[in-house]
Amino acid sequence: MEKRHDKQTFIVKISNCQNGTWQGRVIWADENKMQHFRSALELLRLIDDATKAVSELQVKEVSGE
Repeated sequence: MEKRHDKQTFIVKISNCQNGTWQGRVIWADENKMQHFRSALELLRLIDDATKAVSELQVKEVSGE
């Protein structure tokens, strides 16, 4: 059986704080993917989408799809 990864690592670089929110980039270390964000809300959505994608992949692996 394969090992499940329940934890993900994200590196967040805040490059600017403008209009009361953050701008910068986030690196998903486990997948070596980088994406820019324009607000704190967008940052949270990027992280949420990434963790959901991992969870869905784990469910497919367990069910044999």
